[in-house]
Amino acid sequence: MSSTEGNTVSSTSTVSHALADSDAGLGTLISAVGHLTDADLAAPSTLEGWTRGHVLSHIAALGTALRGQAQAAENGEVVPVYASQEARNAGIEAGSGRTVAEHLAVLGALRDDLASAWPEPGSPLWAAPSGYRGGPLSGCVLAWWREVRIHSVDALTGTSQEVGYETWDDALCAHLREFLAVRLPDGVAVDDIAGDPRDVTAWLAGRVPATPLPGELPELGPWPSAVPAR
Repeated sequence: MSSTEGNTVSSTSTVSHALADSDAGLGTLISAVGHLTDADLAAPSTLEGWTRGHVLSHIAALGTALRGQAQAAENGEVVPVYASQEARNAGIEAGSGRTVAEHLAVLGALRDDLASAWPEPGSPLWAAPSGYRGGPLSGCVLAWWREVRIHSVDALTGTSQEVGYETWDDALCAHLREFLAVRLPDGVAVDDIAGDPRDVTAWLAGRVPATPLPGELPELGPWPSAVPAR
């Protein structure tokens, strides 16, 4: 989807895949975190100023917020994703110091909660308005799909359980390239960037690709979201 995806209802097949792959991604993350130590999670992540614990706290907080969007849609309500930017930041900070066991408990409960909160594929609720970017609920599951897969790499890089961009399947990479194309300067298209498509996708997401991209690269614009992201 493009950066206007918030106003567009995604297809049933896209929603179905996003539901399945985001759940699989969260399961992979939970399994990997279970093999880490508290010291691992207190160490810096690939995101400036954040430990791995901060990244996990962000994943948990966002998943909880998007679960709330699904619950609100079921009740015919539209509520903000977060009460405020300050509340978002405070919640991430508060959860950043959790132990491995505490992170596992939070993420495991979230996985169960999301499974029961999301509508079934094909449900008319996916077209219900949400508080995410002024669009339908389907935009929320796409956001969750992106975030859990991207931030799993961020949280695990440099650990014994590191996962790489090879865990991003072709459907996610295609979605990310379309969603993030707006970060490119006017007159530059994703196809103009040379390199392996998965490496181009990682670069568009603001990450360091597995193989450096050749040539001079343009400066990327901000992340296309109403909610600031890292």
